[in-house]
Amino acid sequence: MAKKVSITPLHDRVIVKAAAAEEKTAGGIIIPDTAKEKPQRGVVVAAGPGKKDEPVTVKAGDTVLYGKYAGTEIQIEGSEYLIMRESDILAIV
Repeated sequence: MAKKVSITPLHDRVIVKAAAAEEKTAGGIIIPDTAKEKPQRGVVVAAGPGKKDEPVTVKAGDTVLYGKYAGTEIQIEGSEYLIMRESDILAIV
């Protein structure tokens, strides 16, 4: 599980720690850095309270799937995270 951060997102925003990109294929071929795809899976680190009549359904510790280009990359305390709207999350795994 990702470490706790000292920042709280507002409204329906969620902070996600992206999973590491795949280093090898299923066949054992090593993927170079230039050919790696952005991960689409991560762990929720923090979630806002939600909108007025719509509470946030994900919570810290949930593993989620999100769109390839969803969210904005941010750095908090030397670690990279994504901050996105809850509607950018496709599924809870």
